[in-house]
Formats: sequence, C-alpha cells, structure tokens
Amino acid sequence: MNYTNLSTTELKVSTICLGTMTFGNQNTEHEAHAQLDYAIERGINFIDTAEMYPIGGNAQILGSTERHIGSWLHKIGSSEREKLVVATKIAGPNRGLDYIRQPLDFSKKSIQDAVELSLKNLQIDSIDLYQMHWPERVMNMFGQRGLTKIDTNWEDNIFEVLTIFNELIKDGKIKHIGVSNENPYGVMRFLMESEKHNLPRIATIQNPYSLLNRLFEVGLSEVCMRENVGLLAYSPLGFGTLSGKYLHGINPEYRMAMFPQFTRYTGENAVKATRLYNDLAEANNLTITQMALAFVNQQNFVTSTIIGATSLEQLKVNIDAFEVVLSPEVLAEINKIQELIPNPAP
Repeated sequence: MNYTNLSTTELKVSTICLGTMTFGNQNTEHEAHAQLDYAIERGINFIDTAEMYPIGGNAQILGSTERHIGSWLHKIGSSEREKLVVATKIAGPNRGLDYIRQPLDFSKKSIQDAVELSLKNLQIDSIDLYQMHWPERVMNMFGQRGLTKIDTNWEDNIFEVLTIFNELIKDGKIKHIGVSNENPYGVMRFLMESEKHNLPRIATIQNPYSLLNRLFEVGLSEVCMRENVGLLAYSPLGFGTLSGKYLHGINPEYRMAMFPQFTRYTGENAVKATRLYNDLAEANNLTITQMALAFVNQQNFVTSTIIGATSLEQLKVNIDAFEVVLSPEVLAEINKIQELIPNPAP
C-alpha cells in the first residue's frame, strides 16, 4: 500500500480510501465489518462516509452507515482507531432529502448538530476530515457539464461557515475540512477567505473522476495543484459501469437496477465509451476495472481514490487493481477515446 500526506495536513493516508455508502442498505453490519477488517488488513487507513448514507436511503436507515462504522471502531478499540483517518460529510440543500435535517443548510446550528450526531454515530471524539457534501448554492453538478446562470438566491456565507469550523476545530470536534462536488469558484472562495481571515483551510475536494468523467481536469486540476488541495476521487468505476458488468445487461441485484434514479452513467455515449475502454483493456491483457482504477491512481492531482464494494471479492479485485501501472501507450489510447467521446457521464 502506498501512502501520502493529506494535502498540507499532518495526516498520512493510504492512496486507496474505503468508501462506505453501501453499508446499512446493500450491506449488513456484519458485511460492513468484514469489509473494514479486510481493508485494514490490506493497508488501507482511510475511511470515508457521510451523514446521508447509505445510498438509496430513507428516514428509517438514515445514519446506519456511520453507525456500522462506529460499532466497528468501538470493537477495534481506541489505539487502533488512532491509526486511521476517518472522514465524513454534512449534507447541503437538496430536494428529496428533507428527512435528514431541517433546514438543510450550513448554518451554525445545522453544522454543530450534524457534527455532534456524526461523532455519536461513529463513536469517536474527533472527526479527522469533515467535508461539505455539496455546496449550498445551486451549481453545475450531478449530470450537468456547464453553468449558464448563477444562483442569485444564495448569499455568500463562506466566511461564516469557516468561522463555525474554526470553533469546532478549537473544540477538538473536527481536525480538518474539505469540500465535495465543488467547482473552481467555490474552491477559490474558501481559500481566499481562509487566507484573508486566518481561518481553517480546506485540505481536500471530493469530486467524481473516472474515464467517463474527467471534468475535474477543466479548471479544478490547476487550482488544486497550485493551491495544494488534494482530490479524493469518487466513483472511479462510474457506479460500477467501468467494471464492464452492464455491457451484458443489468442484473436485478446490480446497483443500477436497485437505484434507477441514478442515471449519470447510463447514457448512450457512456455505454459507447465503456465498450471502447473495455476493448482497449482486453487488447492489453487487462480488465476494464484494472485499467479504470490504474488510470485514476496515476494522476498526479489525485491524493486518494475512493473505492466501494458490496462484497469482499469485489473489494479484493478493486484493491488489487492498484498494483497495475499503465504504459504511456495505453494512456495515449485512453486519451484518444476521451477526445472521441469526451466526458459522457458528468
């Protein structure tokens, strides 16, 4: 396992991060513990979750992901917990998720309540990395490539948000902060306010990045490399699409069948691109999973790649894929496909 510093922080993290959004819905508590045990055995020390998980959740199972991780952290004990980096996220405004909290915003009460509940669920005293799951303002994300008008209803409150996080850091409730599903404007506003007022600096950005979605390279990559904000790349397999399993139809047990509302990776061009990537992988004696994960891992702006699985076998395959190093020739062929069908799954 390889390790790197989490941006400018003192935290040393594995370049593979265990994503946990299936815990509590697709995976039982026992299965969640088995995945966590195996991940740690393989050298992973970085765990990512969120208050809104599990995916496809509802009011009845809300928070069960954090609780399953919490019961595991309690089981392994405080000395082992100290070797890990635990990250979670607060949900921003989103239609259909009002059961999480009212109101869904980044006000002082909302942030404090969310942090306290995550600490309780995770059974820990401090969160190593606390992230804003998506911005308060309406912007281009989740299937949208560009922005043609701004959200005039949003009032810039980034100074206030950083002030709240500063208090929580001083209280020892959280250690570092990050953003998620952000764009260059948001990243720079947070950096500007932190520098101007000597407030906590965002260490990371958690955004999608895969063979099917390389939009991070447009604007955000330069900002983050120059400003030392590390990318935690999520959906490196495009919701399982880049495992190649959907090329032969959708099994009722597959995630796409369980959550048909997540159409991000199911478009015609995404399917075409996946077939081309699959053919390229096979021509080089690779699986598409190996090629997709190796590609993300080899980008110098990626701090850690978030992988998830619903079985130990999937988890093993995904971790093993990070041992693959793609040749310059394969990377050149990947870029040819990207030029042909650019970012089909934003």
